[in-house]
Order: sequence, then structure tokens, then C-alpha cells
Amino acid sequence: MDSANTIQPETVAAKTPVRTDHHLWGTYILLVLVAVVELFSASIQEVTDGSIFGPIIRHGWFIIAGLVMMLVLQKIHYRYIYMLIPTFVVLSIAMMVAVRFVGVEVNGAMRGIRIAGIVILPAEFMKLGAALGTAWILTKNQEKSRRDVTNRGLWMCMAFMGICAGLLFSQGLSNTIVVVCICYSMMLVGGMGMRKFSIALVIGVTIAGCAVAYKMYSKGDDKMTPYQEQVMLLNKTDSLDNSGRGRGITWRARIKRHLSGNKHKEKFSTEYQQEQLSYIAQAHGGLFGVGIGRSRENARLPLAFSDYIYAIIIEELGLFVGIGILICYLWILGRSAKLTMQFKHTMPGILVMGCAFVIVFQALYHMAIVSGVFPVSGQPLPLISKGGISVIATSLAFGVMLSVSRHAVRITDTKDKQQQEQAILPEDARGVNPSIVGTVNE
Repeated sequence: MDSANTIQPETVAAKTPVRTDHHLWGTYILLVLVAVVELFSASIQEVTDGSIFGPIIRHGWFIIAGLVMMLVLQKIHYRYIYMLIPTFVVLSIAMMVAVRFVGVEVNGAMRGIRIAGIVILPAEFMKLGAALGTAWILTKNQEKSRRDVTNRGLWMCMAFMGICAGLLFSQGLSNTIVVVCICYSMMLVGGMGMRKFSIALVIGVTIAGCAVAYKMYSKGDDKMTPYQEQVMLLNKTDSLDNSGRGRGITWRARIKRHLSGNKHKEKFSTEYQQEQLSYIAQAHGGLFGVGIGRSRENARLPLAFSDYIYAIIIEELGLFVGIGILICYLWILGRSAKLTMQFKHTMPGILVMGCAFVIVFQALYHMAIVSGVFPVSGQPLPLISKGGISVIATSLAFGVMLSVSRHAVRITDTKDKQQQEQAILPEDARGVNPSIVGTVNE
């Protein structure tokens, strides 16, 4: 028996240097501080019990729970996380399926399930599950001695992305877009060759285009949720004009409005108040902001504490701070990319990048919506927006990244340490990092 394969994990853990990634920790702490300060202002609409600290205290408990999970997760060697990925994915899919049968309506669509009195949004776990599941598939299907994945890996990635996107599609288009972007980005960084990636892209775009068109224009089922029926009644619109399947009604209206060239010249109306008040808040803040706690629009802007928290941040702290927060999220992506280039094996690198994609793509989407680049939709700003499940999911993603950065061996480490790590990894997770294939001695 090869002596390298008899190395005990405890021995490796003792010899592998413990690394704490101060970049990831710093961004996490900074974002939490921004959340605590800004949510105190933005949650004014939720102050109903006489306690102005109630909303931020409730959110604080989720932050603490997320921090505890992150601290525990970073202590665990990432090989155990890899082995638990199938279980996490199955649970995420099961919760998404449960929404279709025992779902709770949230913002006009069936998005949540109630467990022990708490409304859980499975989509937040599904986004992380999509990244981890794709990383798991790509790790198992690396071509040997060249930068590519097997044909089986290509079709498994496509099938898995289809399942994730299909489950999210009925709840909202924004989460579906985020998941698709995550999966395709994972294919690129996970070593898929351009020929296979092009095939995946053509297939995905074709299916997505057909699905969106069917959802938005089919008149076979015009059923609306109670929330949509109430909005139609208040706005005095004709139900015959609202053709489409469920959320397709909303999608078509939002896209049509977004593409209109004169929406910024329209008079203020209750129908579009969310979008218009967001622009007003940002204009009011200017370059330097009006000051912490001095927001004027926090009491009028719907969902100021979640889907539009970035508008309140710019109003109070100014455009420069808003750009600084954008850079903070991009720093997470850049730092993850740098870490990925340092790892010897495929698995740790794509685990880090997958979690970074989940956090950063959500942040970019949120900011694009608030600033008017994308049509109106709902997407939380990771760690900052009020929403306990989103905070938990983001903290789990940070925990995975910190675990990998803490335990994974670098290509600059000694050959002994690299061999020790390879010995304790699952056999199908020992592929060489695609970004360094041909540049190091495998």
C-alpha cells in the first residue's frame, strides 16, 4: 500500500499552517457594520410596537446566528463540506418543492414556507446550493492532464442548472437570472473548455428565451395571486390586459416600463412609487449624503429595509460611500480569484469562487435594480438587507470560503504538504486546479 495514502487527517491538520484570510473577514465585518447602522434608519416602517430598536434587534439575532455558523464552518476542513454538498442540495430542492404545496405568499408570489412560526425563503439556500452543487459536479468530472471537463460533466451541469432554474422560475425572474449566471460562471472557472461552454450557452439561452416568452405571453392560464388581484383592483386595470402565467404579468409590465424612454419624466404616482422614491432618495443624498439617521425617504419608500436599502445608504452616506460598498463586494470576488490561483487542486478553488459568485452577483443585481440599470425586482443586498434567511445563507457562503482559505494547501507550499492534502481528499476531488494545468508539476 502506498504510504502516502495512510496519512491520517489529524496529522495533516497538525502540519498544515492555519491561515486566516483578513480580506474576507474585513469585508464581512464592514458589511455587518453598515447593516446595523443603515437598517436602524431604513426599518422605520416596521416600528409598530413602540420600540424603535425592535427591528434592528430582531435582525441582530440573525446576524449573531450567521456569525456563529460561520465561525463553526471555518474550523471544519473543507473536505467535509465537499462531502455534505449533496445533502445540502437535496434539502434545498426539497424546500423549493414544498413551496409549491404549502407555500406562503411573499411580495406577490409563493416564495416561502413556514417552519416553527418563521417564514423561510428557500430561494436563498437554493442560490448557494446551485453554486455548491455545480462545484461538486465540476470537481468530479475534470479531464485528466488538460483543462476541460468530461461530456458527462457538461450534461450534468446543464441538467442541474435546469432543475435549479426551473424551481425558481415560478417565484421570480431575478433569482432565476442570478442562479443561471452563477452556474455559467462556475463552468468557466471550473475548467470547462470553450467548445463545451459554447454548447451549454446556446442550449441555455434557447431554453430560457422560450420559457420567458411562454411565461409572459401565454394566455392559457391567467391565474393571479391574491396580491396581484388586489393591485389590479386598486389600479383599476382590466384583467383581460393582464395576460400571462402568474408572475409573467408582472414581468412583462416591468420590462415594458423599463424600456420606455420617458419613464424618468413621468409625474409621481402610487403605481410606480417604489422606483420613483428610490431615485428621489439617491438624488437627495448627492455625493456626500444627508447624514446617518437623517433619511427623508425611509418612511415612504416601500421595502426600504430590504429590496431598496442601497437607496437609503446613498441618501444618508452619499454616492462616494455607495461606490465604496460596491468596491467592497468586488473585493470579495477579486480576493476569491486570487486565492483560487494559489490552490493546487480543483475543489478548493471552485468552492471559493462559487460562494463569491453567490454574494457578488446578488449585490450587483440589487444595485443595478436600485440605480435603474435593471427593471424593478426584488433582490437583497447580502448581509445588509433585512431578511434573516438571506443573512444566514450569506454567512454560510463566507464560512465555506474561510474554511477553504484556512485549510487548503497552496502551490507555494512544500511538496510534502501538497501530498499530505492529496492523501486526505476524496479520490474524485484530487484533480489539478484548471488555472494551473501545465504550469506546475502535477
